[in-house]
Amino acid sequence: MNGTPQEITALVGREVYSNNGVFVGEIEDVRLDVENEVVTGLALADLNQELFSNRIGDHRGVLVPYRWVRAVGDVVLINDIIERLKTPDEEDEVVA
Repeated sequence: MNGTPQEITALVGREVYSNNGVFVGEIEDVRLDVENEVVTGLALADLNQELFSNRIGDHRGVLVPYRWVRAVGDVVLINDIIERLKTPDEEDEVVA
């Protein structure tokens, strides 16, 4: 986060976008590795239903690995891998 230490709670409430500019969701919480003092994941809610409607069912959100984060500023940018996830049906079609 630009080299200046910030509180982890500063991430909560920020919008998350793919690096292609597609809205993914909003950070509701963070997952920590307390022993190593690092953030390991972002818990997202208020999700983009076009990306997740077939994947999460009636769940409230998703946990995104922090290694997918590309940049943190006013918004958080993550790798576009979230857009490339395929549904199980689509994966079967590609293999066949």
